[in-house]
Amino acid sequence: MGAIATSEIDPAVRDLWHPVAAMEELRPGRTLRTELLDRHVAVTLSADGAPAAWLADEDTAPPDAGGGAGASLPTKVAYEFAWTSLGTPPEELFSIPECGEPDRRNLSAGTFGVHVSAPRAVENFLDMGHFPYVHAGILGQVPRTEVLEYAVEVDPANNDLFARDCEFFQPFAAAAASGGQRSHYTYRVPHPYCVMLYKSCPVDTSRLDVIALFVQPLSTDRVRAHNFLSLIDDESTVGGMRRFQQHIFGQDKPILENQNPRLLPLDADEEASVRADRASVSYRRWLSQLGITYGVIPERSRDDDS
Repeated sequence: MGAIATSEIDPAVRDLWHPVAAMEELRPGRTLRTELLDRHVAVTLSADGAPAAWLADEDTAPPDAGGGAGASLPTKVAYEFAWTSLGTPPEELFSIPECGEPDRRNLSAGTFGVHVSAPRAVENFLDMGHFPYVHAGILGQVPRTEVLEYAVEVDPANNDLFARDCEFFQPFAAAAASGGQRSHYTYRVPHPYCVMLYKSCPVDTSRLDVIALFVQPLSTDRVRAHNFLSLIDDESTVGGMRRFQQHIFGQDKPILENQNPRLLPLDADEEASVRADRASVSYRRWLSQLGITYGVIPERSRDDDS
């Protein structure tokens, strides 16, 4: 697909905060080059420890370096990542209050390049039905394949999409798990390209772990998928927690890259769904209501059918 001019990107996407790098990847004096919404972007770490980002090409220097400087972009640090925007983003990013709890371990857990659209990556994260087949022996196991009834709703306070009361038996639910458990999930989509789940914690049954996927849309059908963890786990090593999450996403990557089409159709008639797909169907409807056109195949006008 050809590149899309920034002015042609719908404001619902252009004015969002988007993740562009794990903070631990950045160093003062070193420029990380990436893409965002079909534009080349450069990111570095300023001397004061804050990220700086600018529109870039091969000859572009940081905005404060003079010469061929690119246009500077707004930046924010949140949840172990640097975020930027090609438009006019809100002052605040969505909140994950649990990350402020002192006994949690918050960490970036790896970034994967995937040839798929950002909405497809989010939709896959919402799908419990694939657990026994793609993550066999870890997040699911044949013959325990049934996805039980769950509820989907949009929070009127902040327009976040939630899937609540989700349950699934998992043989090895987390790096800290010592055996199988019936995991309880709540999914939350606070951003068109970011999704998280609140999941039963193996070491403290009164609390929930947080696992998130922050998807950076490089183009309409290519992404960098940034994994984030906020876990109640004082026994596993950082390396162990990261390896577990990277193993899971590594299993998802070929599934995502074989999606056809790579863009997510928003029209309910385009792809068959079953009861277990309630979260996916609601996510597509929610994207349509937000006016998202980047990375999706928009709904057909009903006039087109006449």
